[in-house]
Amino acid sequence: MQTALYAGNKSINVVEHTPEAPAPGEVRLRVAYCGICGTDVHIFHGKMDARVKIPQPIGHEISGVIEAVGEGVSGFAEGDHVTVRPLAYADKEENWKREGSHIRPGVKFMGIDTPGAYQYSWNVPANTLHKLPQELPLDIAALVEPLAVACHDIRIGKVKAGEQVVVLGGGPIGMLIALVSREAGAEVLVSEINPFRLKVLGEMGIDTVNPKEADVEAVVKERTGGIGADVVFEVTGVQAGVDVMTKLPCVRGRMVVVGIFSEPPKVDLFQFFWKELQLFGARVYEAEDFDTAIALAAKGTLPLEKIVSLKVELDGLQGAFEEISRGGNLLKVLVKCS
Repeated sequence: MQTALYAGNKSINVVEHTPEAPAPGEVRLRVAYCGICGTDVHIFHGKMDARVKIPQPIGHEISGVIEAVGEGVSGFAEGDHVTVRPLAYADKEENWKREGSHIRPGVKFMGIDTPGAYQYSWNVPANTLHKLPQELPLDIAALVEPLAVACHDIRIGKVKAGEQVVVLGGGPIGMLIALVSREAGAEVLVSEINPFRLKVLGEMGIDTVNPKEADVEAVVKERTGGIGADVVFEVTGVQAGVDVMTKLPCVRGRMVVVGIFSEPPKVDLFQFFWKELQLFGARVYEAEDFDTAIALAAKGTLPLEKIVSLKVELDGLQGAFEEISRGGNLLKVLVKCS
């Protein structure tokens, strides 16, 4: 069996490995597909070497089939199709006396702090699993994890039917936020500068604006009759996104920060005072967000297939990272692991 190891210095080594029996409380998965996420690209570029134990398989956006069940595991059986919510709890328990167990101390992110899914066979704690409908294609099922991110963002932003939503940034997560918002009944506008992404968004029927060609604030005012957006999602992770973010909401509008910033951005606090704005942070997901994402994926109304740009085998992972790093016309790349 093959596993792809991140070896540091922008290199991936594909080696043979022997599957191990699952420990008590674990299952062994045959990984079907694993997506490449922005975090994986950061790891490939060496920016997270302090957390990754090199050499190590990375990757966490997965679909798979249970091959073996460890002692003490109930509710799962060989042959079940599953995905993984890649948060490992030090005490093996998710229950906590407060909400937000996904960001409690001691949580490890699987595929970063522990070995990940770019391998044929992966042993994981059973309490990280979510069952998938057998009829959901396994390639589309590999999008459940990023879709759960979008579902969490929408839940934090309290998006409702009839509201005006603006998404700043039209990459895979921004696209998914736009699709889930539209599914919730909102009117959606995505701000994006990349022509390829704008084209895909248009094929999805999502309204777009290119801030290099138009004044986003003016476009939002025109769409909303001068009132402003109910919810703004900042997904760019750059200062330009923050600059426009506070200008777009209506009075008592809501903003959700999804993008990850390499440096603390400057924020126009006057807009908060003037319009009584609300700002929320959104980090990964909770169990209910996976349940929502699985239901949406199985429903089949979201054009998730349009987000998949490329599929490669495990031995093509090095080339895929290099192509993404060159800035090619790619959205989600799926790695076929088995």
